[in-house]
Amino acid sequence: MEPDGAGDGWVRPAGKRRRRRRKKGAREGSPELGSVELQRRRLQEARSELQSSEFWDSSLGTILNSLRKHLLAGRTDPEPTVEKALGALENLCLTAPAETVLEPTTQPPQKPNGGVGGLECVCYGVGNFSSCVKARYQLAFLLLLLQHLEIPENRCFVFDPVFATLEIEVLRDLGLTVLLENEEGKRPVRDPTVFYMIHCGKALYNNLLWSNWSAEALSKTAIIGNSFKGIEERVLTKIFQQDYCYIAKVLTATHEDAFPSHRQYLDVFNDTSVHCFPLHKLRDLPREVWEFHEEPVYRDEDQVEIVRKKQ
Repeated sequence: MEPDGAGDGWVRPAGKRRRRRRKKGAREGSPELGSVELQRRRLQEARSELQSSEFWDSSLGTILNSLRKHLLAGRTDPEPTVEKALGALENLCLTAPAETVLEPTTQPPQKPNGGVGGLECVCYGVGNFSSCVKARYQLAFLLLLLQHLEIPENRCFVFDPVFATLEIEVLRDLGLTVLLENEEGKRPVRDPTVFYMIHCGKALYNNLLWSNWSAEALSKTAIIGNSFKGIEERVLTKIFQQDYCYIAKVLTATHEDAFPSHRQYLDVFNDTSVHCFPLHKLRDLPREVWEFHEEPVYRDEDQVEIVRKKQ
């Protein structure tokens, strides 16, 4: 996501007025505009606002219902991590927990297998939350979701090539694991994993599906991001089937639940859905669907909508 603010650099104006005047009542050592403390306070404000909204309650209900309903769909003998995740989700209430303050986290509490629910989380493309209000609300939503799903912060892996040094520092201060390598979305899952990918490029979703192209792997994958149905409607059929073939192939085996529409957050979470892949639907796909497993190649590099990793 592109930030709403100015460019990367800031040039100090020439002349005598080089020292900023301290605000009335400010103390030495008080946070400057770009400080970690100030960014945490802004995130806390966004988090509190979201948590008290009808949008959060409805969205959380959509996510929990999707995960509970499809995590074990079609399984006769679930593996331990999947069974554990479903059991924990069954015990979660649909009301948000009591609000907590974003205190610095140097060593997050350890929970086996990625938390009470055995879930992991991967977040791609949240954007420059220090300067972009939309990105800040998206990150605040993620923090609320981690709390409610009881996923330890260090089991949430975050990456965006546009992160500034300050933003990486803030994320680490929150206890999140910042990925240093651009995976281009090609991350295989082992345990049940929620991918949080709001407004990411089509190629990123396609790459993620390719890297988990089996019924077992996809059935442990949930994607919160741009509507797959919406992508199909907006992209020409030929391009959709050639350039984004993994989205096209799995579409009939995808259960998609749209986020509720809320005027206040319409431009922040528009076109967002929860995507789950029930095992029985995946197993019903023709064999030739799974036999084709070539790594995606995008012909028009200028339209890929993702930042490629440096060679």
